[in-house]
Amino acid sequence: MVNPNSNDEVTRGIDAALEPLRFAEGPQIACMTLAEGPFGVETQADVEAVTLPLARLMRETNDTDAFVIACYSDPGLHVCREATARPVFGIAECGVLTALSRGERFGVLAIKDRSIPRHLRYLRQMGLMDRLAGERALGLSVAETASGASTLERMTEVGTALRDTDGANTIVMGCAGMAAHRARLEERLGIPVIDPTQSAVAMALGAVALAP
Repeated sequence: MVNPNSNDEVTRGIDAALEPLRFAEGPQIACMTLAEGPFGVETQADVEAVTLPLARLMRETNDTDAFVIACYSDPGLHVCREATARPVFGIAECGVLTALSRGERFGVLAIKDRSIPRHLRYLRQMGLMDRLAGERALGLSVAETASGASTLERMTEVGTALRDTDGANTIVMGCAGMAAHRARLEERLGIPVIDPTQSAVAMALGAVALAP
């Protein structure tokens, strides 16, 4: 699991969220921070900036069975898949695919308004716009989603609007920094809340288990 921003707090939150997927004698799930990444991947320029460092990391890492890119923009996903023969998963792709199995229409919690057009382009490429109930922004930074004192309250407010106004019957958290809040948010909203980091790692574990 590679966090492409340089915020170690986000990486620690992801690592804690993945604890339920660790089991005795199972594959090791290692989380790392891309040191040369921006403090938060929040713009298209940030997405482009981490693409080649991620591909280089995956090309040069020889002791890993599968990789997960822990950013909801899936930066460099296709370039990274070209760089290695091992499976590479993006959390946005995996999170949305999981949401499709949990409800008819999904909503997305974005960090900022400027993230939404980038996410919508991706969903159009995936051909899934007819299953999207809506996407709404928290108005927070990546760092604030990971450690802000009022983050859960804001996520509850926006998630409620996605559920009650937009008609979402499942919610995807649109930033890896939100990972620590999944269970409490699901309890408050009463509908499935998808942590895309968990979804991607679950798929990676399946790929490793089925590998020849």
